[in-house]
Amino acid sequence: MAKISSYPYDPTVNDNDAWIGTESSNRRTKQFTASAVATYLNINAKVNIGGQMSFKWSDTQNGGGGTVSKTGGGGSGAAFNSLTELRFSKKELNNERVIEFFTYLVGKDILIGQGGEISQFGHYKLNTYNVDPGNASYYIATLTFLGGNGTIATEGTVYTVIHFNINAGDVNLKQNFGTSTQWVINNTTGKPEPSVTLLDNNDDQIFGAVEYTNTTTITVSFDSAVSGSSILN
Repeated sequence: MAKISSYPYDPTVNDNDAWIGTESSNRRTKQFTASAVATYLNINAKVNIGGQMSFKWSDTQNGGGGTVSKTGGGGSGAAFNSLTELRFSKKELNNERVIEFFTYLVGKDILIGQGGEISQFGHYKLNTYNVDPGNASYYIATLTFLGGNGTIATEGTVYTVIHFNINAGDVNLKQNFGTSTQWVINNTTGKPEPSVTLLDNNDDQIFGAVEYTNTTTITVSFDSAVSGSSILN
């Protein structure tokens, strides 16, 4: 085999490009594709990202370093909307201490998502985060479910936890109106001229003459009386 330095450089990496390496279980030489390496790094949270914590799910309460578990154990197959109390080890998978960051997030929204499955997630308010009185290596988090989809996967599945504020950018504020030729909308967005979407009672979009009366009031006039709702964004 020629010296590695004798091979040309390729600055463009494709999914099916491969490297030679050693498999840890039997010390045999294998090929590893760029796609396989990327999948391993993503699913197993091997790349540190600021504000992101990673834990493996354990069906055993307080199941070891880098784990998240349900109080009382179990949990695989449980719906995200059924989770109200979880136990996190004080260090995540990458051995980073998380106590201070979790403490900062109390009272805020968090997202718990399955690695490699973006549609499996739970959106919660983190109500409390306190040390487990029976084991100081773990902290107990109480949660209020706000939204999400799916169920907890099998033991050992990696989950990421991030601060999540769905209203950090656009703010959708909906107001309902009875039948009238004029709607007076309270503008509580903090913006002088937010976009206005008008809907009838079937949630079909309708149109009227929009006037930004002042910074806190928007008046909409219609040719005929109509009921429905407005959304400020």
